[in-house]
Amino acid sequence: MRTTIRLDDPLLREAKREAARSGMTLTAIIEESLRERLARTASAAERRTRVRLPTFRGQGVAPGVDLDDSAALLDLMDKTS
Repeated sequence: MRTTIRLDDPLLREAKREAARSGMTLTAIIEESLRERLARTASAAERRTRVRLPTFRGQGVAPGVDLDDSAALLDLMDKTS
């Protein structure tokens, strides 16, 4: 398939140098790089495992506690210890 892409000039020069050095076409360099990137992304997604966190029964969050405010949580823990 033919397509048009825009590349940063220094990146294109470097890719052309690499193509010449390795005896590959610029297209082959771009295809190889894209395949490697996609394979790396796919393999990272496969390595992710679902984590189950233990939960406990209780009364829930105390009134006035904001779990998104870490500074307030630290202050509250300091007061209770």
